[in-house]
Amino acid sequence: MSHKFGFPSMTNKASNNKAKGGNSNKASNEEFIVRVSDINLDPSTGFIKIGFINGERVNSKGILTGKIYSDIRPADPYKKSFPLVNEYVRVKYVIAPNTVGGQFVYEGPISLYGAVSPNVNPNPTPLVNPIPDSQKLNYSQVESGGYNVQNNNLVSLDFNSISNPGQATFVERSNIHPLLPYAGDIIYEGRWGNSIRFGSTAKVTGNYPNTWSSFGNNGDPITILINGQNPKASSFGAEPITENISQDLSSIYLTSYQKIPFSIANENFISYTTPPTTPAQYINPQIILNSDRVVINAKNDSVLISGQNSIGISSNGSVNIDASSHYISSNDIKLGSKNATQPVLLGDNTVDLLIELTEAVKNLASILQVQRDYPGGVLATSYNSVAGNILNQINDPTNGILAQLNNNSLKSQTTKVQ
Repeated sequence: MSHKFGFPSMTNKASNNKAKGGNSNKASNEEFIVRVSDINLDPSTGFIKIGFINGERVNSKGILTGKIYSDIRPADPYKKSFPLVNEYVRVKYVIAPNTVGGQFVYEGPISLYGAVSPNVNPNPTPLVNPIPDSQKLNYSQVESGGYNVQNNNLVSLDFNSISNPGQATFVERSNIHPLLPYAGDIIYEGRWGNSIRFGSTAKVTGNYPNTWSSFGNNGDPITILINGQNPKASSFGAEPITENISQDLSSIYLTSYQKIPFSIANENFISYTTPPTTPAQYINPQIILNSDRVVINAKNDSVLISGQNSIGISSNGSVNIDASSHYISSNDIKLGSKNATQPVLLGDNTVDLLIELTEAVKNLASILQVQRDYPGGVLATSYNSVAGNILNQINDPTNGILAQLNNNSLKSQTTKVQ
């Protein structure tokens, strides 16, 4: 990791009650830098103390002073952006209205290396003695990958609380990139490649374009939320990157007039007479959710999906709908093809007509079964045998035509049409 040493003086006003060596929580009017030595994330110590830190003061030259501060409180009650052990924070003494005395509060962590890494920002070699000028690198050398050394010793840091080993979960990752900002952007970045960009169309030139500005005008708003950066991005975490909707693990895009280079899993749209515009070609406001899996659940009421033109559901596999009841109300329902023209038969009416037809055939067969060549003559065997077979097919109590028509075995027990 590259490092630049030195802190600007944070003193606003000289104090007549400065902290001495050892544990000191005495009042001070100064704003100063503290290197975090421990942070309380353990609820068992008391909920009110979550986020409290201990640390050692650092002077304007980056040298540890030996002045220890304990139980420094977070300054902001609404934003939880706690530092790690070995990171730096700004500390000042404040007196709250209607209280006796005051308290030390901190803001931070401080970005020691600019926008190089959102993952962690420590100073790995807190200085007891300053680095000689001959060993210091300038900014361009640091940004090119060099690092300052002291006695040629590299220090391995632990970023977890020493008093709360149950939460010793932080491991530094070198492949977490800062997002490349464009003019006017407001960006919030987590330590693990999760971020929100409040940005806009930015038609930049040069080597660092973005993927959402091929269409529209500079200043068209866009909001991008990602959780998990592109795993194929450079392993050099200091290099800034932009969001990649196809490669980032999970993302949400809220657009205005941008084209997003994005394809859904199935864009055949073969059920459409006039297919919808694909997401990549759409130029009006849209919301895109993209991940390996998307779950929408209404735990108490309903999921309502409505579209002015259509609702398209497509899959490279199957479309499965499971429910205790299915209701479809429409003036035109086509199954199998958008060009389907054959109407569906009404089950009850069709069975009633078939029963009437079968009864008529039965009556005819009953007459033919006893038909004679002439009145009083011999039976017309050619008619009689055929008629007998027909009657057997009609009257069989198990598999006969009338039995099957009357026991509703031909009617669907789940699907109804009108």
